[in-house]
Amino acid sequence: MGRAVYALATMDSKGLENAYVAQRIRVAGSKAITVDLGTLAAPAVTPDIPREAVARCHPQGERHVLGQTDRGQAVTAMSEALVAFLKREHEAGKLAGVIGLGGSGGTALIAPAMRALPIGLPKVMVSTVASGNTKPYVGECDIAMLYSVVDVAGLNAVSRQVLGNAAHAIAGMAQTELPAGERKPTVGLTMFGVTTPCVTQVRSALEAAGFDALTFHATGSGGQAMEKLVESGLIQGVMDITTTEVADEVVGGVFPAGPKRFDAILERQIPYVLSLGALDMVNFGARETVPNQFKNRKLHVHNAQVTLMRTTPAENRAFARWIAGKLNKSKSPLILLVPEGGVSLLDAPGQPFHDPEADAALITELEAQLDVTKDRQLRKVPHALNAPEFARALVAAFAEVCRGTALEFKA
Repeated sequence: MGRAVYALATMDSKGLENAYVAQRIRVAGSKAITVDLGTLAAPAVTPDIPREAVARCHPQGERHVLGQTDRGQAVTAMSEALVAFLKREHEAGKLAGVIGLGGSGGTALIAPAMRALPIGLPKVMVSTVASGNTKPYVGECDIAMLYSVVDVAGLNAVSRQVLGNAAHAIAGMAQTELPAGERKPTVGLTMFGVTTPCVTQVRSALEAAGFDALTFHATGSGGQAMEKLVESGLIQGVMDITTTEVADEVVGGVFPAGPKRFDAILERQIPYVLSLGALDMVNFGARETVPNQFKNRKLHVHNAQVTLMRTTPAENRAFARWIAGKLNKSKSPLILLVPEGGVSLLDAPGQPFHDPEADAALITELEAQLDVTKDRQLRKVPHALNAPEFARALVAAFAEVCRGTALEFKA
């Protein structure tokens, strides 16, 4: 039968609209299958895949989804079931893409399942909330969101055009196979402005060795995006040079790592080298947005929209415990490289965040907390993070953890 675009909606309230989208996808030359996610009234149009088939994929069974009397609980359960359903369909090779229709509730129902699908699989979400803050829905994934302009409630002059455009977009994505290009082993790197010299040197060395080096801006979503690609198998090794997102996670900055940072890398057991880039700072927005409890701290205005706060010895010890708590669960070789001469451009002698005491607290606590083994190593390097010598040490360490794997190379 071939793969198909799955059109997702609560078809008790959006049956006509979803059927129209499927019809336009077929006109555009792609196969389309409608999927009902409704939990209340009967569908307005008979779907190709009924809600019961989706609900049965919930870990607690169909009744946990469709037996709910509370609408909020039913929608939450259907969302969980949809994640499992689409994952199963994708693994069976049935998905060419997915398109969803919804208001705020429908978007919240469908988006988690889209996020659970691999990067690269076409995903379009037509939503009434697509003109606002879309981060809670898109997260670190490649979901294309299209603002519905009018509510997804009936077919009219506006909705037909918007829904038709969305249908043709997903049909085009599903039909067009992009050229694969040259296949190279892929390595993820994390970077911040204040770690750019180091990461640039490392990236050049990796590219010269035949790797495809993907650089991620360590802004919370950057680290999460990298780990999503690791989880999807699209990144085969990681050089996590800039772990500043941990500082924002622990202290409460605007670029937090999230509680699952490092987890995907460690679970996939891929070659892993990391360092302490930019752990001398916590990120906030414009100067006036810095929380009151931090107003008297050492602050540096990076630009009109970003204010940096120097971390204290106590905070650095907390970062060390957070990092060590994650790394101590590792089951494959990793190397943590510690730059004794400073962790960022602002941490160098004569710069506003130079604070040897704070750096020493970070290093000492890491040494105390990390359970060092032959496969989990901490190495101190007597240079600043942005020194050429440290970049070379990082590349050499990565060559070491790659030994015996498909990524093996000579530094």
